[in-house]
Amino acid sequence: MKIETTVVRASDLKDGEMKEVMVGETRVLLTRTKGKFHAIGNVCTHYGGYLHEGCRSGTGVYCPWHQSRFNVISGDLEEPPALDAVPRFEVRVEGDDVIVSVPEGVQDRRVPAMVKHNPAADRRTFVILGAGGAGNMAAQTLRQDGFEGRIIMLTAENSLPYDRPNLSKAYLYGDAPVDSLPWRSEQFYRDHDIEIRFGHRVTAVDPTAKALEFATGARMAYDSLLLATGGVARPLEVPGGNLENVFTLRIIEDATRIIAAAGHASRAVVVGASFIGMEAAYSLAKRGLKVTVAAPGAVPFQKQLGPEIGRVLQQVHEGHGVSFRMGARVTRLAGDRQVKAVVLDSGEELPADLVVAGIGVKPATDFLKGVPLNPDGSVPVDQHLRVAEGLYAAGDIARFPDWRTGEAIRIEHWRLAQQHGRVAAHNMASKPVEFRGVPFFWSELFEAMPQYVGYVTDWDEIMVHGDLAARNFVAFYVKKNRVLAACGLEHTAQMAAIAELMRLDKLPTPEELRAHPGYDPMARLKELQK
Repeated sequence: MKIETTVVRASDLKDGEMKEVMVGETRVLLTRTKGKFHAIGNVCTHYGGYLHEGCRSGTGVYCPWHQSRFNVISGDLEEPPALDAVPRFEVRVEGDDVIVSVPEGVQDRRVPAMVKHNPAADRRTFVILGAGGAGNMAAQTLRQDGFEGRIIMLTAENSLPYDRPNLSKAYLYGDAPVDSLPWRSEQFYRDHDIEIRFGHRVTAVDPTAKALEFATGARMAYDSLLLATGGVARPLEVPGGNLENVFTLRIIEDATRIIAAAGHASRAVVVGASFIGMEAAYSLAKRGLKVTVAAPGAVPFQKQLGPEIGRVLQQVHEGHGVSFRMGARVTRLAGDRQVKAVVLDSGEELPADLVVAGIGVKPATDFLKGVPLNPDGSVPVDQHLRVAEGLYAAGDIARFPDWRTGEAIRIEHWRLAQQHGRVAAHNMASKPVEFRGVPFFWSELFEAMPQYVGYVTDWDEIMVHGDLAARNFVAFYVKKNRVLAACGLEHTAQMAAIAELMRLDKLPTPEELRAHPGYDPMARLKELQK
């Protein structure tokens, strides 16, 4: 059975436009492209954002929340963090009526078409070392690309691939149960012949022999290997750093232990004021703890976002009772068996029932004795994310060429790891693709949800459009007379448009931004599509 509804008049929707329409209780995105009407599901399969509130460019539409991109004609997934496509619906035009048909009971998502293991057709074994964003996306993409060989995903953890960004957000503050964290069920991996082996620690990689060695001494041969081991949280290496209730936050078990400790605590100190630290402070404050953030910089996020935006986000936290000790370094932790206080270089002691260290991660590559490494432990890759013949690296550990600047960069963003996983898988499957993705990350900090696109480690100028004090702005980061990144609050659709302009290499010049302080990236995209 189908539900049919006349949703608009054909004359009401112009070419290039999109509109949400309802067919029964189903949210449908209706678009018009080159005179033809198309209908797909309007709910993003990542966290449920409405696609019509995002940004459309050509045949793609970006979700405003986390910039998943879908094809408006087929509903296919084109960019993560979503993993599933959206449904496609039948459309017909009768006279001036546009009619959409939706099957009864239709789901709001569909798993992309994938092949299964067929040893008669392909006897190769592809190994993915790591089950995070890059590894999980690579496994799925290989099957989408038609790889019928064996896929083995190795992880040192004991969990199915899960939504790591939620560890410092909804899971930590109590809105997401632990069983909501895995992206897929065990049945999904069985259905698509993706083997996951838990608790496996690799101690060496031999690229010449194409073999892995485990802590047990066993070896495993591979035909192609993707290194996607991610990062290792840096611990507090100060006296008292090994006291009870002192935590890092990287894996499910870390977050679970913090939640357990928080149930018997009233005061917490977070060391570090970048994203993990600030998100942990936010989540613990939501749990009702009195939270203090201690960090060496002048303001939070100073290195990533600059002092002005960092100050805005600090004020957001202060408005919810979080205290700050900036320009401070931790010299030791005090306590007998369990931590009782954090001692700063000023001599001040901050009472603490628990401590969370959010002081960054290092690439999880210490075991890679047979693979070339950079001084920081990252793995150098080319534009195809290739290290050597049959060897690839993706995500936090990969230092890759930025297609915009030619600079070799390493980025610890969750979505970028997923983008890397897709591109590495394409190349492993003999579908050569260069990485030309646009980095993007987001955060959740009380009522402020900053988004950031692009990448730059330092800048000559930050051009702010909007009102910092009102927490409603887009900031453009300029280096060598070129816009290389942007950060925004309350401008989700515009940030998606900026990301798309960056992908198209059509961002405005600094001179254009100065001449047009109300610059509209959505309008610019529409102009380009005429």
